[in-house]
Amino acid sequence: MMDERRAAILRAVVEEYIETAQPVGSGRVARLPMVAVSPATVRHEMVVLEEQGYLHQPHTSAGRVPTDKGYRLFVDSLVAPGPLDAAQRHQVSAFFAGAHGALEEMLADTSRLLSGLTDYAALVTGAPPDDATIRSVQLVGLTGRAALAVMVLSNGAVVKARLELADTVGDGRLAAATAHLSRGLLGASPQAISPVPPTGDPVVDGACSQAVAALAAAGSEVEPGQVYVGGTSRMVSAFDAVESVRKVLGILEQQYVVVGLLRDVVDRGLSVAIGVEHGVEPLSECSVVVAPYQVDGETVGAIGVLGPTRMHYPQALAAVAMVSQRLGRKIGDN
Repeated sequence: MMDERRAAILRAVVEEYIETAQPVGSGRVARLPMVAVSPATVRHEMVVLEEQGYLHQPHTSAGRVPTDKGYRLFVDSLVAPGPLDAAQRHQVSAFFAGAHGALEEMLADTSRLLSGLTDYAALVTGAPPDDATIRSVQLVGLTGRAALAVMVLSNGAVVKARLELADTVGDGRLAAATAHLSRGLLGASPQAISPVPPTGDPVVDGACSQAVAALAAAGSEVEPGQVYVGGTSRMVSAFDAVESVRKVLGILEQQYVVVGLLRDVVDRGLSVAIGVEHGVEPLSECSVVVAPYQVDGETVGAIGVLGPTRMHYPQALAAVAMVSQRLGRKIGDN
């Protein structure tokens, strides 16, 4: 267990480095109210912190910078998620109050919202179709014998198929067909839709058979889980080295890697992965703050932000937590 004085010095170094991106000297730390000890004492404690692996001195005459281990202690023990300010909370509320349209559009817009709140690249994934199940099915009459079969998945995706029914079906039988389809299909995979048993009403059974065939065809064409990335241009200003920017942008173009990264962090029960912790070598200078979002108690995707290890962790944690909660609630209400 680190003593309070040493912990306060480490916190001061981390927070100062996050703000300035410059090595932090003992004189600067000694002047901070949270420390209130002599520069000589700070120098001694910083040497100890370096020996313990929490700080690193890039040059002999330079101050210290945090290591991944230092950031980890900072996140786990020294700082709590900071609340979003009133303007940011209003921005999130207004966004979700006005969010309508297709799920894909909402997820893309959410990535841009989160990037704007944090000034980092934002990542939003939907559940892959293999993980999604059918949440609702409905047959809607159009004109004459035309009808629309609508299937809503647990990840919020909507699958539609237009039908030309063999018989004229009134509203009552369409409602009966909807109820029968719901009993037979809810909870099933959209890739494994099977025929529903007959009802004994040939008109209802015909409508159900056509709807099942059309939805099975449409469901098989649902695209694999996609990642929506907002704010990639913000990564250019987050790193000093052009090579670091190139590596990060290269990874963000590989959707499979990004989806796997977010899922792995969530599966390990983490909300923050720092530096090499996430296991993606080209992102070793980055941290990821992640949260799953849930619909009706079921995890259907994840959102996160990607930035340098000198990330504003309290703000990023608060933004990701709030947006993930509101996104899941919005999808569940649709």
